[in-house]
Formats: sequence, C-alpha cells, structure tokens
Amino acid sequence: MRVEKIDIDHFLNLSNKLPILDVRSPGEFNHAHIPGAYSVPIFTDEQRAIIGTAYVQQSRQIAVDYGLNFFSERMKEIPNEISNIPTSGQRNEIISSNSASENSGFLIHCWRGGMRSEAVAWLLSLYGYKIYVLSGGYKAFRRWALTQFQKQYSLKVLGGFTGSGKTELLKELKRNGKTVINLEELANHKGSAFGALGEQPQPGHEMFENLLAIELWKVNNTEAKEIWIEDESVHIGRVGIPKIFWQQMRQSPLCFLEIPFDERLNYITGTYGNFDKEKLRESILKIQKRLGGLDTKNSIRFLSENKFREAFAILLAYYDKMYERGLQNRENILSLLNKVTCKNVTVTNAEKLNNL
Repeated sequence: MRVEKIDIDHFLNLSNKLPILDVRSPGEFNHAHIPGAYSVPIFTDEQRAIIGTAYVQQSRQIAVDYGLNFFSERMKEIPNEISNIPTSGQRNEIISSNSASENSGFLIHCWRGGMRSEAVAWLLSLYGYKIYVLSGGYKAFRRWALTQFQKQYSLKVLGGFTGSGKTELLKELKRNGKTVINLEELANHKGSAFGALGEQPQPGHEMFENLLAIELWKVNNTEAKEIWIEDESVHIGRVGIPKIFWQQMRQSPLCFLEIPFDERLNYITGTYGNFDKEKLRESILKIQKRLGGLDTKNSIRFLSENKFREAFAILLAYYDKMYERGLQNRENILSLLNKVTCKNVTVTNAEKLNNL
C-alpha cells in the first residue's frame, strides 16, 4: 500500500527523513504551520472560501463538486511543484516526479487529515511515491504542540542586565556541546523596544509556539539532561512564551551574569550604534512614558548629536532598573539565583557557566 495514515509521533519521527507537504491554503500556511513543511496548496484562499460558502449555504455535494473541479486544475501542477523537493532518506537527492524511487516519499497533511490530504496522497501515490498522511492533520499537530509545554524540563536560565552578551554566550555554550534553545532567535526579536532592529519579521504567536514545541521535542529525543535558555519576560516583541512553560522558566535556577555597567555600555554602543538614528529614535519613543520626559528628550538629543554612548547610557540605566524590579518580584529568587561575576562582555564567560 502506497498511502498510509499515521499518528503525530510517527509523523514527526519520519520528518527527519522525509519532507512534509502542507496542502492547506496559502493563508492557512502563512498563519502557522509545522516547522520545515513545504506549502503545496490544493486550493487558493479564494477557492477555499468558495467551497466553504457552498458547504454552508448550499450543500455538501455542491461543495465537493467545486472542490473536485478545482483539484482537477491542480493535478498536473502539483507533481511538478514537488519535483525539486528532496525525498530520499538522506534528504540530499533530488528525485524527478516521473522517476520516484521505491525509497522516496512524502508526509502530507491538511487541516484535519480529510479530503485535501487524501486527494494529494492519491495523486502522488500514482507517481510511485510512498505517502504518509497525518491522522487528524494540522489540528492534531497543534494539540501535540501544546502538550510539549506542559512537560517538565531541566532548565538552566541565563540572566543578566541588558548588554551582558547573553545571546552570544548561548551560542558559545552550544558550540561547546551544551543543549540550548534560543528563544530570541525563534522569535526574531531581542526582547526590548529595540529588539526588532536588524531582525527578520516576527512569526505569529501560533507559529512561535510551533517552533518552540519542535525544539523541545528535539531535546526529548536526545540524551540531554538540561537545557540552557535565556531569561525572558513572557512577551518577546509581539509573541508570547506559553505561560505554563514560562512559569517553569521562572522556577528554574537562574545563572545571573554580573558585569560592570561601563563594560555593558561599551557592548551596547558597539551593537546598536550602527543602526539608523531614526529607527533608534522610534524605539526610544516606544518607551517614553516609562522612561520619562527628561530622559527621553536627552537620549534623543544625544542621538541627534551622534553621542551614542551618552544616549545608550540613559537607556541602559532604565533597563537595569526594570530588570532589577523584575528580579525583586520573583518568587524564591534567593534560592534560585546563582551570580556569576565577569570582568567584561566576552564569550569566554561561557567557561564559568560550564563549571556551574
């Protein structure tokens, strides 16, 4: 049998070898999808709307007729679209749709594992591909994703005032063989009012959850005993860390970097000083109510005079106060806090973290 329905666990395990085809509409895919999936829609957004309207206002049969007509137009296009997608076990061999090997195949899903995925599965099976259809579709994946946040993990949370180089330290820890989940990398945002500078557009909230769920699942499939993760507020830009997982972060050991203000100021000036001044000004205005009128005015004036260090000194002092206030409001902080004193901002600080 060339088409097989499988559950989410089997589906994800096979995703290490076979590509995922998401046959939902472009709008559904762009809203959120299984990380790594390819969008191969069977219907356009407009066609999906027509089918849905017909189903509600006319009858199921008329909606099916519309669907079959639209699918007949797509039948010749889909095999060509997927012809350049690697389908071998090693995912490194391009296989023509007209000469599929016995070991090649695809993982396919739609919203609920119904007619759309079954139609494409039937079509591609005719070309000789082995097809696995996700039972329950994307909806089943979402249920699975949300359960990942409820599991217990051994977390080591890396904290410290702004400008401590935490992101670079996480990268260094990963190079040293530690298990790391970089939340800011998943969110395409550094967490502050300036966090979007130099980043790609953020994923939506649901997509961010999907990315995080897959990262946690990868950890569960390894022998890693602990996960290094950066201390974050519940919101990273416009996406949010699932609260149940964020609460687990707050109850985990906090490795807090203590680095002198001037050293962090040097790092911040070097990191943000090359950004467009107008974008920096816009970022400052986002926090003007909390920053205060005088500090807002002075930091913007320093920017206009190219006195970046002076401007960032005001902002860094503000973020230090915010972080300090957050620490004081955390439960059991004294029992969770491990201070790591460092002279400056450098990736060699990872050596001290390795010894914790």
